[in-house]
Amino acid sequence: MKSAMAKHILVKTRDEAEKLKQRLAKGEDFGKLARKHSTCPSKKRDGDLGEIYPGQLVKAIESVIFKKELLKVHGPIKTKFGDHLVVVYFRN
Repeated sequence: MKSAMAKHILVKTRDEAEKLKQRLAKGEDFGKLARKHSTCPSKKRDGDLGEIYPGQLVKAIESVIFKKELLKVHGPIKTKFGDHLVVVYFRN
């Protein structure tokens, strides 16, 4: 079974996600921004979602985690929870 490791930042608005994405593009630390701004409990782990298997997360996030380019900030991705920025670190 395929698995992946990813981090994410979950915020309430697209605008907030866009601003954070710009800060990341300028070199700010993903983990620090996740701890400060994310509304997800994963913020305690720098946004780390742990090892992810298909079927664990909402479809929009899983499609990024299992199909998009590694080590790139993807998003904002809108879900019922808010807007996400996602970085995928590895897949096996």
